[in-house]
Amino acid sequence: MPLIYGGFGLVLLALWIFCLLDVIITAEQDCRNLPKGLWILIVLFLPEIGSILWLVAGRPQTVTRPGGPLYKGDTGRFPEYDRPGRFVPSNPDDDEEFLRRCRERAEEQRRAYHERQQQKNQDE
Repeated sequence: MPLIYGGFGLVLLALWIFCLLDVIITAEQDCRNLPKGLWILIVLFLPEIGSILWLVAGRPQTVTRPGGPLYKGDTGRFPEYDRPGRFVPSNPDDDEEFLRRCRERAEEQRRAYHERQQQKNQDE
Protein backbone atom coordinates (compact mmCIF):
# COMPACT_ATOMS: atom_id res chain seq x y z
CA MET A 1 0.00 0.00 0.00
CA PRO A 2 2.74 2.55 0.79
CA LEU A 3 4.19 1.94 -2.68
CA ILE A 4 0.89 2.96 -4.29
CA TYR A 5 0.68 6.11 -2.18
CA GLY A 6 4.31 6.92 -2.98
CA GLY A 7 3.67 6.51 -6.72
CA PHE A 8 0.58 8.70 -6.51
CA GLY A 9 2.60 11.31 -4.63
CA LEU A 10 5.27 11.30 -7.36
CA VAL A 11 2.58 11.77 -10.03
CA LEU A 12 1.15 14.73 -8.11
CA LEU A 13 4.63 16.22 -7.66
CA ALA A 14 5.34 15.85 -11.38
CA LEU A 15 1.97 17.44 -12.23
CA TRP A 16 2.67 20.35 -9.87
CA ILE A 17 6.15 20.97 -11.30
CA PHE A 18 4.83 20.76 -14.87
CA CYS A 19 2.01 23.21 -14.18
CA LEU A 20 4.24 25.63 -12.28
CA LEU A 21 6.78 25.71 -15.11
CA ASP A 22 4.00 25.95 -17.68
CA VAL A 23 2.52 29.01 -15.94
CA ILE A 24 5.95 30.64 -15.74
CA ILE A 25 6.73 29.98 -19.42
CA THR A 26 3.30 31.07 -20.73
CA ALA A 27 3.14 34.64 -22.01
CA GLU A 28 1.08 37.11 -19.96
CA GLN A 29 -1.41 37.75 -22.76
CA ASP A 30 -2.01 34.01 -23.30
CA CYS A 31 -3.20 33.30 -19.73
CA ARG A 32 -6.96 32.84 -19.48
CA ASN A 33 -9.37 34.09 -16.80
CA LEU A 34 -6.77 35.48 -14.35
CA PRO A 35 -3.48 37.42 -14.54
CA LYS A 36 -0.30 35.38 -14.79
CA GLY A 37 0.96 36.43 -11.34
CA LEU A 38 -2.22 35.20 -9.69
CA TRP A 39 -1.97 31.88 -11.54
CA ILE A 40 1.59 31.45 -10.26
CA LEU A 41 0.42 32.05 -6.69
CA ILE A 42 -2.52 29.66 -7.03
CA VAL A 43 -0.39 26.83 -8.46
CA LEU A 44 2.41 27.49 -5.98
CA PHE A 45 0.34 27.54 -2.79
CA LEU A 46 -2.46 25.13 -3.76
CA PRO A 47 -0.46 22.40 -5.56
CA GLU A 48 -3.14 19.81 -6.40
CA ILE A 49 -6.15 22.08 -6.85
CA GLY A 50 -4.12 24.90 -8.43
CA SER A 51 -2.55 22.54 -10.97
CA ILE A 52 -5.92 21.17 -12.04
CA LEU A 53 -7.41 24.68 -12.18
CA TRP A 54 -4.52 25.85 -14.34
CA LEU A 55 -4.98 22.98 -16.79
CA VAL A 56 -8.74 23.50 -17.00
CA ALA A 57 -9.21 27.26 -16.74
CA GLY A 58 -5.89 29.04 -17.14
CA ARG A 59 -3.79 27.30 -19.74
CA PRO A 60 -3.96 28.79 -23.26
CA GLN A 61 -6.18 26.95 -25.73
CA THR A 62 -3.45 27.04 -28.38
CA VAL A 63 0.21 27.24 -27.49
CA THR A 64 2.11 29.94 -29.37
CA ARG A 65 5.86 29.72 -29.48
CA PRO A 66 8.16 32.35 -30.99
CA GLY A 67 9.71 31.27 -34.27
CA GLY A 68 6.87 29.02 -35.42
CA PRO A 69 6.11 25.35 -34.88
CA LEU A 70 8.71 22.97 -33.50
CA TYR A 71 8.21 19.86 -35.62
CA LYS A 72 9.96 18.06 -38.42
CA GLY A 73 8.15 19.93 -41.20
CA ASP A 74 8.89 23.35 -39.73
CA THR A 75 8.87 25.92 -42.51
CA GLY A 76 9.95 28.89 -40.41
CA ARG A 77 7.97 32.01 -39.58
CA PHE A 78 6.04 32.10 -42.84
CA PRO A 79 4.60 29.10 -44.67
CA GLU A 80 6.19 28.65 -48.08
CA TYR A 81 3.42 30.24 -50.10
CA ASP A 82 2.58 33.06 -47.68
CA ARG A 83 6.05 34.61 -47.57
CA PRO A 84 5.86 38.39 -47.95
CA GLY A 85 7.16 39.70 -51.25
CA ARG A 86 6.95 36.34 -53.02
CA PHE A 87 5.48 36.63 -56.53
CA VAL A 88 3.53 33.64 -57.76
CA PRO A 89 1.70 33.90 -61.08
CA SER A 90 -1.84 32.63 -60.90
CA ASN A 91 -1.37 30.81 -64.23
CA PRO A 92 1.95 29.32 -65.49
CA ASP A 93 1.22 30.75 -68.94
CA ASP A 94 1.42 34.24 -67.42
CA ASP A 95 5.13 33.82 -66.64
CA GLU A 96 6.71 34.20 -70.09
CA GLU A 97 10.29 34.26 -68.73
CA PHE A 98 9.81 30.89 -67.03
CA LEU A 99 8.32 29.34 -70.18
CA ARG A 100 11.16 30.74 -72.34
CA ARG A 101 13.80 29.22 -70.00
CA CYS A 102 11.96 25.87 -70.06
CA ARG A 103 11.95 25.83 -73.87
CA GLU A 104 15.65 26.76 -74.07
CA ARG A 105 16.59 24.06 -71.58
CA ALA A 106 14.53 21.43 -73.43
CA GLU A 107 16.16 22.40 -76.72
CA GLU A 108 19.63 22.23 -75.14
CA GLN A 109 18.89 18.76 -73.80
CA ARG A 110 17.66 17.60 -77.23
CA ARG A 111 20.83 18.88 -78.88
CA ALA A 112 23.04 17.16 -76.31
CA TYR A 113 21.12 13.90 -76.76
CA HIS A 114 21.49 14.01 -80.57
CA GLU A 115 25.21 14.77 -80.26
CA ARG A 116 25.67 11.76 -77.95
CA GLN A 117 23.75 9.56 -80.38
CA GLN A 118 25.89 10.74 -83.32
CA GLN A 119 29.06 10.18 -81.30
CA LYS A 120 27.86 6.70 -80.34
CA ASN A 121 27.06 5.84 -84.00
CA GLN A 122 30.50 7.07 -85.19
CA ASP A 123 32.28 4.98 -82.54
CA GLU A 124 30.53 1.81 -83.68
